[in-house]
Amino acid sequence: MQKAKKREKIFQSVKEPKREHLIPLLQEIQESEGYISPEAVKALGQFLKLPASKIYGVATFYNQFRFKPIGKYHIQVCRGTACHVKGSSSVMQTLAHEFHLKPGETTRDGLFSLEVVACLGACGLAPVVSINGEFYANMTGPKLVTLLRKLQRKETQNN
Repeated sequence: MQKAKKREKIFQSVKEPKREHLIPLLQEIQESEGYISPEAVKALGQFLKLPASKIYGVATFYNQFRFKPIGKYHIQVCRGTACHVKGSSSVMQTLAHEFHLKPGETTRDGLFSLEVVACLGACGLAPVVSINGEFYANMTGPKLVTLLRKLQRKETQNN
């Protein structure tokens, strides 16, 4: 119910609901909820008087929108040219092997999610990984395992 209230507050910021508000509203909903849920699509469709198919059509065109919840720690692995050349593929292989984590997935415990991005704009730090917006330079598979295990221990201690 909390998400519905947040959505209503987002909708109230729009004076005259029009189709041109679709993308900004999708962005705000995702910022608020972490992803675009089927419930959010339905509510947005009612608000803008658009069918869900139109909303999904627009949202799936842009890769910024997610339709599944992300983990507490959202990992973005850069696959730009510099990162690729300097070994970001081995970082991806390590995530798949050690954490059974593939792009677009979240670990069973909800702790980690993985997104592959075309470029993080930090080529001088290659290969670079971002976790919740914090950049980690010169990343290797073993360095990432150490970092993620540390985050797992922190979560275990906090629970």
